[in-house]
Amino acid sequence: MINLKAQPFHLNDEEIKWVTQTLASMDVATKVGQLFCPIGFTDDKEQLALLTQGIKIGGIMFRPGPGESVQETHRYLQETSDIPLLIAANLEAGGNGSAVDGTFFGKQLQVAATDNTEMARKLGTIAAREGGAVGCNWAFAPILDIDYNFRNPITNVRTFGSNPERVTRMSKAYTQVIQEHGMAVSIKHFPGDGVDERDQHLLTSINSLSIEEWDNTFGKVYQECIEAGAHTVMVGHIAHPAYSRHLRPDIADLEIMPATLAPELLNDLLREKLGFNGLITTDATPMAGFTMAMKRELAVPTSIAAGCDMFLFNKNLEEDFGFMMKGIETGILTEARVDEAVTRILGVKAALGLHRKKQEGTLVPGKEALAVLRCEEHVGWAQECADQSVTLVKDTQQLLPINPERHKRLLLFTLGGEEGLFGGSDIAPYFISKLEAEGFEVNLYDKKNLDLRAMFSGVKALTDQYDAAVYLSNLETHSNQTVVRINWAPPFGADMPWFIAELPTVFISVANPYHLLDVPRVPTFINAYSPSDYVVDALLEKLVGRSSFKGVNPVDPFCGYWDTRL
Repeated sequence: MINLKAQPFHLNDEEIKWVTQTLASMDVATKVGQLFCPIGFTDDKEQLALLTQGIKIGGIMFRPGPGESVQETHRYLQETSDIPLLIAANLEAGGNGSAVDGTFFGKQLQVAATDNTEMARKLGTIAAREGGAVGCNWAFAPILDIDYNFRNPITNVRTFGSNPERVTRMSKAYTQVIQEHGMAVSIKHFPGDGVDERDQHLLTSINSLSIEEWDNTFGKVYQECIEAGAHTVMVGHIAHPAYSRHLRPDIADLEIMPATLAPELLNDLLREKLGFNGLITTDATPMAGFTMAMKRELAVPTSIAAGCDMFLFNKNLEEDFGFMMKGIETGILTEARVDEAVTRILGVKAALGLHRKKQEGTLVPGKEALAVLRCEEHVGWAQECADQSVTLVKDTQQLLPINPERHKRLLLFTLGGEEGLFGGSDIAPYFISKLEAEGFEVNLYDKKNLDLRAMFSGVKALTDQYDAAVYLSNLETHSNQTVVRINWAPPFGADMPWFIAELPTVFISVANPYHLLDVPRVPTFINAYSPSDYVVDALLEKLVGRSSFKGVNPVDPFCGYWDTRL
């Protein structure tokens, strides 16, 4: 049973009346429309109207764009929707999750490296203020995953690290401050990613912890954030065999499903054991972790029947809507279960006061609200976080600080940084400009136009020409990749640091913190976690010795290997 007066809803009688009357006014098709939260790709008003007036969706998430454009799109959506929409954004790293001109505060792992809970609150504050400025009311954050497996290609810098206590502390702080600003969070990805080395975007991954191990780690993190009032939980396409077998002793291996399709994990574990009364949403359903588990025609209605309340993204919205309706006709999904799901959706909307804002015309603020995007205060906080987070993992050669008197001629190698479908930020030009402003002479290694003769010119030719080598690695994690490893340039690994015993060398990663796996004997290694200008500024101050390294290791950057400490 849903208790709309209890946490996380806390609705009064008038708000409950709006929920019940709105539900009663809907036919079955309208209720089914509320279950869907598609991803938005266009600002074409004719196409948007098909979502709000055709399917009558319950929510939506757009990829980040210019703040003014995103705000106007959200305004049109809310104006044309009879029932106010939940409008989501991946506000994991700051306001840039909703608007490209928002503040990139820092990846969650960068925040964790400060070991300062106040930084998690500042992350949440920026996310809420800037997300709210463009009309978002639902944060697909914080990420509660625990980065136990350094080989996992997706959790990595998106997490608050591998220490459950720190993950709990920072996730709870983010959750509380977001909701203080009138926005809902979606804690994710239940039952927890970061144990498997595989990516749920590409297959159904597994949380292989025992029941006791899970209860003492992921279970505690979720319990704390639920008790902190999290309105919604995002469920991953992640199986938990130990709990599924415990809760369903007769279950066959083939019947062990990802949590999005597992009623024992959604109802017995999340609802009953953890006491979650709020809205459960699936993770993105085009992901292979969902699509490979069951025929889509069955999986679409089964996800709601199993206990999810909202269905995130689509292969084809009209087709998925048809699958949901057919699921009701065939008995996979009951109307009573649909009513329960829609009640929770409406309950979250009422808890956020969206029905009142709809009447007032304030669901999306005016253009003046955009002034908060990348405002001076937020930039200052981002600079503060960068200063506290950059981490000196090791300097066994005692190279640092560097200066133009001893290390004037630098050979710079860059890895990654290319822009692509999932974004990307090439900070190398800015990094070079900062080095040159300090008086260094920087020679950027050209991987595209290799001089093979130089490759075999010997040690003396190298040391006569350069005083030190710097590696800047920006190999970012993103969905749909199987590994985050260094692939040296052909031929013969042309850009690998073969010379670390000959030339002072420093390796800096502004993305994946685990590169010592591939350069174990590099004597000086720095992790900076986020490819932003703020991080580069802080990094330069520390490289030249004007600022101390303050960051702590939020994960094991040595990857459990002895040689990485040399």
